Amino acid sequence: MFRKYRALPLSFIVMLVLTVSGCSTSPDGGTEQMTKNKPASLGNEAPVEISFWNPFGGGEGDFVEQIVQSFNVSQREIFVKQLRLESNEYYVKLSTALSSGKGPDVAVAHVDRMSPFVKAKQIVPLDGLASENGFDFKEIEESNLRSVSFNGKPYAVPLDTHFHMLYYNKAILKNAGLLNEDETPKLGEASPEGFIRMLTQIQAKVPGVQPFAVNTPYFQEPFLNLYYEAGGELLNSDMSKAAIHNEKALSVLKFYQQLYANHLSDLNDKTPWDSFHEGKAALWFGGVWEAGHHLSEKSLPIGIMPVPPIFGSFSHWGSSHTLVVPAYVSKEKQRAAMVFMRYFSEVGSKTWGLAGHVPANRAVLQSEAYQQLPYRKLFIEDQHHVKFAPQTDKYATIFTTLSEDLQSIVLGGLDPEAGLAMLEKKINDILAN
Repeated sequence: MFRKYRALPLSFIVMLVLTVSGCSTSPDGGTEQMTKNKPASLGNEAPVEISFWNPFGGGEGDFVEQIVQSFNVSQREIFVKQLRLESNEYYVKLSTALSSGKGPDVAVAHVDRMSPFVKAKQIVPLDGLASENGFDFKEIEESNLRSVSFNGKPYAVPLDTHFHMLYYNKAILKNAGLLNEDETPKLGEASPEGFIRMLTQIQAKVPGVQPFAVNTPYFQEPFLNLYYEAGGELLNSDMSKAAIHNEKALSVLKFYQQLYANHLSDLNDKTPWDSFHEGKAALWFGGVWEAGHHLSEKSLPIGIMPVPPIFGSFSHWGSSHTLVVPAYVSKEKQRAAMVFMRYFSEVGSKTWGLAGHVPANRAVLQSEAYQQLPYRKLFIEDQHHVKFAPQTDKYATIFTTLSEDLQSIVLGGLDPEAGLAMLEKKINDILAN
């Protein structure tokens, strides 16, 4: 995920990397210094230099730095020079680069951002390059591979699946009488009414804390989690019309409004992720990418579990980071980019998994080193309930509209029924143009 709420301490990241890799950050088992960042050369032949654009900041950025540097010292033929861009401007600059034919040789793209690049033929299919390099897409999890395939061809190397889990503060739940002996929460009946009763008990027995911190600043995420649980869809089956104006969406919005009205969630909390991390909230729908951050705080007694089926199922929002190669890149650099992407998938994913993301590479996913990390077996199980975005080149515009209109409903006081009707009309207009 591009948005990071707070960076992990670099010392903690290095400790984790060394632990998982057996105290070695280089493929040959050596302990080469990872601060080296100069191109190596083989004899008189200079290495092929490729530029790598990504928007990862904070803890995620530190993990990517480790991966890039370990690749650069692992061989002498290719040098990766990375450029980190601000996440809020990343896609504007990437889209401009792809249109102008001048920019990165390999870049990160969310899976739900790929479709317009494929339609415009701005990124290349990778089946041929993968075959030349010995990279087998069958080693990628099926759901991830399916998400990057268009007309039967893979257009990206999927790195991960990321989604939300329910984070809970064990101390607060214990004080509320809602913690089992095995330190799992007593959530009660899996229904909107049951969840509210449980939150009300926290409110009554532990005054002064927020029972449930809701990501109101990015409300589209908690909304989609529960809307997908309810069986909702953003678009109809052929993606020609919106499918958001219905009782399922209305019931989810009314559920959140009830939480705000009863002060079970703070509508004005601008940094709910900090509220949870600072022990001021009992529950939080947080990304798997936050796991390292929260677990690194020894004074924070947290647990993690799948988002409960409040609206009937375990389906929930999720996405994936991928690596793509622009169409303007020369054949030589395309081949070099494929070498780097293979390394990121097969080797770098061991480090990337420390951030909390569920690796798309099956061998890394099934490795003992990954599965022994805290809560990772739960992550692996829960990724099968992820609902990816519909494969339409209009999705980025649809998602922006969805985000803005949901803010108008929860923060602007717009009636949910009227707001959903307006949202559906806007999405239909986007699809028609």
